[in-house]
Amino acid sequence: MIRLQGIAVSPGIAIGKVLVFDSGGFQIAKINCLKEQAPAELARFEEALQVTYEDIRLSSETVTAKLGGEYGAIFEAHLALLHDRKLLKKIRDAITEDHLVAESAVNEVFREYIRFFQGLGDEYLAERSNDMIDLGRRILHALRHEKKLPAQVSEKVILLANELTPSETVSMDKEMIQALVTERGGPSSHTAIVAEAMQIPAVVGVGEFLDRVSAGDQVIVDGNHGLIILDPDEATIRYYAYLEAQQQSIDDQLKMLRDESATTLDGVEIQLLGNIEFPAEAETCLEYGASGIGLYRTEFLYLSGGFPDEEEHYQAYRHVVETMNGRPVTIRTVDLGADKLLEHKVARPSSKDYYVEGEKNPGLGLRSIRLSLKRIELFRRQLRAIFRVSAIHPVKIMFPLVSTLTELRQAKMIVEDVKEDLREENIPYSDKVEIGIMVEVPSTVLMIDQFVSEVDFLSIGTNDLTQYTLAVDRTNREVVHLFNSCDPAILKLIVMTLEGAKKKGVPVSLCGQMSGNPLYTMLLLGLGLRTLSIAPRNIPEVKNICRGVNITHCKALARRVLLMERAGEIKGYLKSELRKLFPDPDDLLD
Repeated sequence: MIRLQGIAVSPGIAIGKVLVFDSGGFQIAKINCLKEQAPAELARFEEALQVTYEDIRLSSETVTAKLGGEYGAIFEAHLALLHDRKLLKKIRDAITEDHLVAESAVNEVFREYIRFFQGLGDEYLAERSNDMIDLGRRILHALRHEKKLPAQVSEKVILLANELTPSETVSMDKEMIQALVTERGGPSSHTAIVAEAMQIPAVVGVGEFLDRVSAGDQVIVDGNHGLIILDPDEATIRYYAYLEAQQQSIDDQLKMLRDESATTLDGVEIQLLGNIEFPAEAETCLEYGASGIGLYRTEFLYLSGGFPDEEEHYQAYRHVVETMNGRPVTIRTVDLGADKLLEHKVARPSSKDYYVEGEKNPGLGLRSIRLSLKRIELFRRQLRAIFRVSAIHPVKIMFPLVSTLTELRQAKMIVEDVKEDLREENIPYSDKVEIGIMVEVPSTVLMIDQFVSEVDFLSIGTNDLTQYTLAVDRTNREVVHLFNSCDPAILKLIVMTLEGAKKKGVPVSLCGQMSGNPLYTMLLLGLGLRTLSIAPRNIPEVKNICRGVNITHCKALARRVLLMERAGEIKGYLKSELRKLFPDPDDLLD
């Protein structure tokens, strides 16, 4: 029995047989054809190109119907590449001038592009090379008249792969694929996003392990903790089967709380909001009983091969606010790094104005509000759409990764300019849109007394706050064990933020992964938080905790935690306290 640690990207437990999908690259020999055969090979390529185009279009329509337009939009980059004259000319020249058979020509040209992207030393560009791999494989399948492997699965399996491209993930039959595990990838990849949306347990970034398994082997995937177990013994299988059954039973019971309020035993009402990334997830928030949306991440609009125009922004936001029907909605302006805003001349010719060279350390570079302030026209486009939507239903605007007062003030000046333009154009908007910021870096906390005088609300993002305070990349499996949101330093920063906000009466929410983990619910309530923004599927668990505790006890628990010196000690204590109040807490702990 072998236990391997990866990165948890979609929760759940699965026990089943292995299907190994070799998606590591192309395995096509370099084969020449006779000169007189080149026209026939070129015709084969052109036919395969058209088949591929129709295949991608159908995939986009199918995914849009299943998951919503924002998911289907991930194929826009593939469609753009199919119209890339330089790429297609290289392939055609390889056939007509170098006299390669069509498969070899496609293979040679795509491998050249893939090596280029992967050799840039940029994590995001390496992820985007997946689009090249995916498209190249699609064309090869069309040339060979083959179907994609995941679509051929006829029995329930756990799919293991080096890496999965977006279309491979979304084309899978959810009823047949019990879980996904990949050697590569991170939490920001398309595969991770789609897997979570389809509610398939998934673990990525495990490292090389495919040489240890064979088709038909038994494996356990623990998507809650990012763990996979190869060749488990009978005792381990029974244990995880029990956990799986218990979790299902608990989930069924918790669904009954959907229409109940998250009110503590001593009458304190806690507001539980949803975190979303796609417009279609607004319905999911209502399904799980969210009282609103506390964090609408808008990045996915930018990751489909270009830059959305104002109308695309507007339609996405309009869908969300109309679905929520008056419930609060907080829209976070785009939280991208310079490494993620690339030039796509074919997809969006006008986007060349926003081209930014990749950075060696984008996490500390031109990202989030900094990028918006540098690419003001891009920023204004999004703000205009948000304010237009505000005329339909109330919304709030939240700026990400604000680290200085100057950044906040510059952003607010642009907001005022946008409002003035809308007035001059007689475009309706609400003048009561609240402006807030994410508290994600230590500098913001240290200046919190000044920030609270200039914002309407705050939202603590514990993911980045932990990353920047502890200097730990949570996507790096070598140091992910050091990423602890309950580290004493993080808790002190949360307390400082709450105390600073209280002086000015500024409301504070918490929207990092910490907020959706029931292990921390009593602690957060005890520290003074009354609004939590959570992944929709975690709302029932957290609501159940809120309804079973009283604030007096939570405050006593928080006081004791603040005296502790180690994250491990804090976690152990929180687990023991949760165990006292709720049965089988391990089924809830993440």
